[in-house]
This record gives sequence, structure tokens and C-alpha cells, in this order.
Amino acid sequence: MTPPAAPRPAQLGPLLARCRLARGWSQQRAAAELCAASGVPTLSRHEISRWERQRRVPGGFWLGWLAVVLDVPLVTLAEAAAATRRAGSTGAAGPGRVARAGAPPAGATGPGRTTRGGRARVRATR
Repeated sequence: MTPPAAPRPAQLGPLLARCRLARGWSQQRAAAELCAASGVPTLSRHEISRWERQRRVPGGFWLGWLAVVLDVPLVTLAEAAAATRRAGSTGAAGPGRVARAGAPPAGATGPGRTTRGGRARVRATR
């Protein structure tokens, strides 16, 4: 008889939302707690929302501070982050980036177009 399969790690977004709500915190409060603990004043509730909606996955720096602030083992958050990345549910076009709906893939500017300064520009034709 084969042993039962190990349970799949939770996705990170719902896990973060559950932990935050269990503390009775808003996304704004969670962001403020992370800013105070990490000493980085620029994290906003918008980033918390992106993490919870799985539009982005926090990197190691923020996973460490999330573990401290939410009182969750780092390994639990790291496994959930890895599961989220494997599932590809971030919709990211690259590390920390989100593709716009209808945007061409990176580097695909189409015929007659060239990129300069991050924008696609149409070449003049004669």
C-alpha cells in the first residue's frame, strides 16, 4: 500500500490574508506593522493587496518580515511562496512586474516598431 500524498502547501495570497484577518488587521495596518518592523517606510497597503491577490509574490526580504509580524514560521511562508510561483498564479511578466491586459510580451514590438526608453515607437516609413 502506498502512503498518502503529502498535502500541497497553501497558496501564499490566501495564507497572508487569513493571518492578517486573524489578527484583526486591515491591509493598511499590516503595511504599517511591516514598515515599523523592517525600517522600510515605503511599503503601502497596495503592495499587501498585490500579495494577497497574488499579482506579486514577496521576495525573501519581505517574507522574513511577514513571518515576524504575522508570527508565522518562515518556512511556511517560503513553501507557500514557492507553491504560488510554481502554480504561475502571479500573472507576472517578469520578476516583480505585472503584464498589462493586451500588452505584447517583452521584446515583441511588432513589425515596423522599435523600442527606445522602454516605449514602443513606430519607425517612419517612406
